[in-house]
Amino acid sequence: MNTKENTNEYEYTEEKSHAKSIFTGLVIGGLVGAGTVLLFAPQAGEKTRSELQHGALELRDRTSETVKDTITQAKSKANQIKADVQIKAGEIQHQGKDLLAKQLDRVAQAAVAGKKAIEES
Repeated sequence: MNTKENTNEYEYTEEKSHAKSIFTGLVIGGLVGAGTVLLFAPQAGEKTRSELQHGALELRDRTSETVKDTITQAKSKANQIKADVQIKAGEIQHQGKDLLAKQLDRVAQAAVAGKKAIEES
Protein backbone atom coordinates (compact mmCIF):
# COMPACT_ATOMS: atom_id res chain seq x y z
CA MET A 1 0.00 0.00 0.00
CA ASN A 2 1.46 3.33 -0.93
CA THR A 3 1.37 6.57 1.01
CA LYS A 4 -1.49 8.06 -1.00
CA GLU A 5 -3.71 5.05 -0.32
CA ASN A 6 -2.86 5.23 3.39
CA THR A 7 -3.67 8.94 3.38
CA ASN A 8 -7.00 8.37 1.59
CA GLU A 9 -7.94 5.64 4.06
CA TYR A 10 -6.98 7.85 7.00
CA GLU A 11 -8.94 10.82 5.60
CA TYR A 12 -12.02 8.65 5.05
CA THR A 13 -11.80 7.26 8.59
CA GLU A 14 -11.24 10.76 9.98
CA GLU A 15 -14.24 12.18 8.07
CA LYS A 16 -16.42 9.28 9.19
CA SER A 17 -15.38 9.85 12.80
CA HIS A 18 -15.96 13.60 12.45
CA ALA A 19 -19.48 13.08 11.06
CA LYS A 20 -20.30 10.64 13.85
CA SER A 21 -19.09 13.17 16.43
CA ILE A 22 -21.26 15.92 14.94
CA PHE A 23 -24.30 13.66 14.86
CA THR A 24 -23.73 12.53 18.46
CA GLY A 25 -23.27 16.12 19.58
CA LEU A 26 -26.51 17.18 17.93
CA VAL A 27 -28.49 14.40 19.56
CA ILE A 28 -27.01 14.94 23.01
CA GLY A 29 -27.40 18.71 22.74
CA GLY A 30 -31.00 18.35 21.69
CA LEU A 31 -31.79 16.03 24.57
CA VAL A 32 -30.09 18.27 27.12
CA GLY A 33 -31.90 21.31 25.71
CA ALA A 34 -35.26 19.55 25.82
CA GLY A 35 -34.68 18.41 29.38
CA THR A 36 -33.64 21.90 30.47
CA VAL A 37 -36.73 23.44 28.91
CA LEU A 38 -38.92 20.88 30.64
CA LEU A 39 -37.36 21.47 34.06
CA PHE A 40 -37.32 25.27 33.99
CA ALA A 41 -40.46 26.00 32.01
CA PRO A 42 -43.01 28.04 34.03
CA GLN A 43 -45.75 27.48 31.43
CA ALA A 44 -48.72 25.20 31.60
CA GLY A 45 -48.26 21.54 30.71
CA GLU A 46 -50.04 21.80 27.36
CA LYS A 47 -47.83 24.69 26.22
CA THR A 48 -44.68 22.89 27.46
CA ARG A 49 -45.64 19.74 25.57
CA SER A 50 -46.26 21.80 22.45
CA GLU A 51 -42.86 23.49 22.72
CA LEU A 52 -41.14 20.16 23.37
CA GLN A 53 -42.82 18.68 20.32
CA HIS A 54 -41.79 21.68 18.24
CA GLY A 55 -38.21 21.43 19.54
CA ALA A 56 -38.12 17.70 18.81
CA LEU A 57 -39.31 18.33 15.25
CA GLU A 58 -36.63 20.98 14.75
CA LEU A 59 -33.98 18.63 16.12
CA ARG A 60 -35.20 15.88 13.79
CA ASP A 61 -35.03 18.22 10.80
CA ARG A 62 -31.50 19.43 11.68
CA THR A 63 -30.34 15.86 12.27
CA SER A 64 -31.86 14.78 8.98
CA GLU A 65 -30.02 17.57 7.15
CA THR A 66 -26.75 16.67 8.87
CA VAL A 67 -27.16 13.02 7.92
CA LYS A 68 -27.94 13.98 4.30
CA ASP A 69 -24.87 16.22 4.17
CA THR A 70 -22.69 13.48 5.65
CA ILE A 71 -23.98 10.95 3.14
CA THR A 72 -23.34 13.37 0.29
CA GLN A 73 -19.78 13.95 1.50
CA ALA A 74 -19.18 10.21 1.88
CA LYS A 75 -20.47 9.55 -1.65
CA SER A 76 -18.29 12.33 -3.01
CA LYS A 77 -15.23 10.92 -1.25
CA ALA A 78 -16.04 7.41 -2.46
CA ASN A 79 -16.31 8.69 -6.04
CA GLN A 80 -12.96 10.48 -5.68
CA ILE A 81 -11.32 7.31 -4.34
CA LYS A 82 -12.85 5.31 -7.20
CA ALA A 83 -11.48 7.80 -9.75
CA ASP A 84 -8.04 7.67 -8.12
CA VAL A 85 -8.06 3.87 -8.24
CA GLN A 86 -9.07 3.88 -11.91
CA ILE A 87 -6.27 6.32 -12.74
CA LYS A 88 -3.73 4.20 -10.85
CA ALA A 89 -4.98 1.03 -12.57
CA GLY A 90 -4.54 2.72 -15.95
CA GLU A 91 -1.01 3.78 -15.02
CA ILE A 92 -0.12 0.24 -13.91
CA GLN A 93 -1.59 -1.20 -17.10
CA HIS A 94 0.46 1.24 -19.20
CA GLN A 95 3.62 0.36 -17.25
CA GLY A 96 2.90 -3.35 -17.82
CA LYS A 97 2.54 -2.81 -21.56
CA ASP A 98 5.80 -0.84 -21.66
CA LEU A 99 7.62 -3.57 -19.74
CA LEU A 100 6.22 -6.26 -22.05
CA ALA A 101 7.30 -4.31 -25.14
CA LYS A 102 10.83 -3.93 -23.72
CA GLN A 103 11.03 -7.64 -22.93
CA LEU A 104 9.85 -8.54 -26.45
CA ASP A 105 12.50 -6.23 -27.91
CA ARG A 106 15.18 -7.96 -25.82
CA VAL A 107 13.98 -11.41 -26.92
CA ALA A 108 13.97 -10.29 -30.55
CA GLN A 109 17.50 -8.88 -30.22
CA ALA A 110 18.69 -12.09 -28.57
CA ALA A 111 17.11 -14.15 -31.38
CA VAL A 112 18.82 -12.02 -34.02
CA ALA A 113 22.15 -12.28 -32.20
CA GLY A 114 21.70 -16.06 -31.84
CA LYS A 115 20.83 -16.44 -35.52
CA LYS A 116 23.84 -14.33 -36.50
CA ALA A 117 26.13 -16.42 -34.27
CA ILE A 118 24.84 -19.65 -35.83
CA GLU A 119 25.31 -18.30 -39.34
CA GLU A 120 28.89 -17.19 -38.55
CA SER A 121 29.93 -20.54 -37.16
